[in-house]
Amino acid sequence: MMMLRSLTWKLTLAFLGVGLIGAVVVALLARQSARSEFDRFLSERDQTELINAVTTFYMSYSTWDGLESALNQEADLAFYRRSATLFDRDGNVILANGPYVPGMIADQATLNATQPLTVANQTIGYIAFGMIQTAQPPAPSADQMIKDGPRPQDSFDQRITWAIGVSAIFATSVALLVGTFLARRLTRSLRELTVATQAMAAGQLEQQVAVRSNDEIGDLARSFNHMSADLSKATHLRKQMTADLAHDLRTPLSILRGYAEGLRDGVLQPSETIYTVIFDEVTHLQRLVDDLRVLSLADAGELSLNRRLVDPAALIERTILSAFVQAERQNIELKLETEAGLPSVSVDTDRMAQVLNNLVNNALRHTKQGSISLIAKRQAQQVQLIIRDTGSGIDPADVPYIFARFYRGDSSRQREDQASTGLGLAIVKAIVEAHQGQIEVESSLGEGTSFIISLPIA
Repeated sequence: MMMLRSLTWKLTLAFLGVGLIGAVVVALLARQSARSEFDRFLSERDQTELINAVTTFYMSYSTWDGLESALNQEADLAFYRRSATLFDRDGNVILANGPYVPGMIADQATLNATQPLTVANQTIGYIAFGMIQTAQPPAPSADQMIKDGPRPQDSFDQRITWAIGVSAIFATSVALLVGTFLARRLTRSLRELTVATQAMAAGQLEQQVAVRSNDEIGDLARSFNHMSADLSKATHLRKQMTADLAHDLRTPLSILRGYAEGLRDGVLQPSETIYTVIFDEVTHLQRLVDDLRVLSLADAGELSLNRRLVDPAALIERTILSAFVQAERQNIELKLETEAGLPSVSVDTDRMAQVLNNLVNNALRHTKQGSISLIAKRQAQQVQLIIRDTGSGIDPADVPYIFARFYRGDSSRQREDQASTGLGLAIVKAIVEAHQGQIEVESSLGEGTSFIISLPIA
C-alpha cells in the first residue's frame, strides 16, 4: 500500500492510463478508418466486376435475357447485384433495385443520373449503384449468407482487429516502460529533497541537493539549497551571538565578583576608585540589558515610536551638535550637507537621534584623521540621511554581516570602546526598519565608509 501511495507509482499509473486510453482510441479510429477504406475499395472493385460481367454478357449474347440467372451463379456478383439497377438503352428496367421492378421504363432524368454502358462506342444500357434507390438494400438473411459464403470484409476485420490488438498491447507496454522511467526521473530530485529535509529535521542543517533541471522541481531544489545555507548561517550566527553574549556578561560579572570577594574578605579597602569601577560595570550590564530589550521589542514588532513630523536637516544638525566636542578633541572635521526644501519625515526623534549618534560615534571611533559628512537629500519618494567618513573602512567580507548582533569582523573594526555592547548597529537597523525605512552600507577598505538611511516621505 505504501508503494501505491508513492508519487513514482502514481505517475507511472497515470502514464499507463494515458497510454491505455490513447491505444484504445487510436485502435478504434484505426479500425473504423481501415474498415471504411476497405469497404470503399471493395465497393469500387465489385462495381467494376459487375460492370465487366454485365458488359461481357451482352457482348456474348447481344441480349439481356438470362442475365440475372448468370449473375446468380457467382456468389460475389449475386451479393452485390442487389444494390445495382440496370436499364437497357431504352430505359427498360432489366435488374430491379429499390422502387424499380423489371418492365418499368425510366424517364430521361433518371437515366441522366446513371452510368452509361458502352460497347464499341455504342450505348447498350445504363447502370446505377445506389444513386437512385429510395432505401438501403435489405441485409442478407442467414440462408443467403450461407449461400453467398463469408464476405471479404469479415476476414479483413478479423485480421485488422488482431493487428490493432497486438499494436495496442505493444504500445501499452512501451507506455508502461517510458512512464516508469519518466516517473523515476521526475521524482529523483523529490526523493533527494525528502532525504535532505529529514536530515535537517534531525539537526543536520548543512544539506545541499543536486539541481538536475531548470523546471519547477529545479527551482524547488535551488530554493531548498538557499534555505539550507541561510538556516545554517543563521544558526551559526545565533551560536556566535550566544557565545558573545555570554562573554560580554562574563567579563563585568567576573570583575564585580572579584571586587565583591575582595571587599568581603578584607583584601581590598573601600575606595572611590573601586566604587567607580563597580558602577561602570553595572552601567555596562544595564546598557546591555536595555539594548537586548530594544532588540526583542523590535523583533516582536512592539517597539513603541512617538512619531512626529520633523525636518530631516534638523535631525542631522542635532547630531552634529552632540558630536562636536568629541570631533574637536580628535581633530576631525564635521561637514553638514542638506538640500533646500526637503520634505518632512515622520519619525520618533529620540529613536532617530539614537541611530544617528550611534553611526557618528562609530565613524569617530574608526576615523583617525579627515572628516565625517552628514548629508540629507531627497531620493524619489524617500529622504536619505547619509553618514560618510574617511576612516579605516570595512573589509568586504564583513560587510554582509555588519548589522549582525555581536558580529566580530576584522580587527580594525572590533570594538575599541570597552563600554560598547556590540549591539549598536543591530539596534540601528531595527529602529530604521521600525520606521519602514532601509539602511545600507558602502565601504572601501582604507578609504572610508558610508551608512545610507532611506526614510519614506511623510
